[in-house]
Amino acid sequence: MPSAADNQALVAELARESLALGGGDEPERDCWRVVHRHVHGMLPSEYDIREVPEELFLAVLAASRAQL
Repeated sequence: MPSAADNQALVAELARESLALGGGDEPERDCWRVVHRHVHGMLPSEYDIREVPEELFLAVLAASRAQL
């Protein structure tokens, strides 16, 4: 089981990736996309509706917004 520090580092890295992906214009979409890539190994296609862990998505979104 990952430690809290590992989780914080992961969330911070994914938040940075989301900002690099879209520049902060659509934070919800960009955060969902990087979490999707982390979980499923690829960015989602146009019609990809696979689930992502909501807790991780929300943590990345909050961290991304804090970096803006």
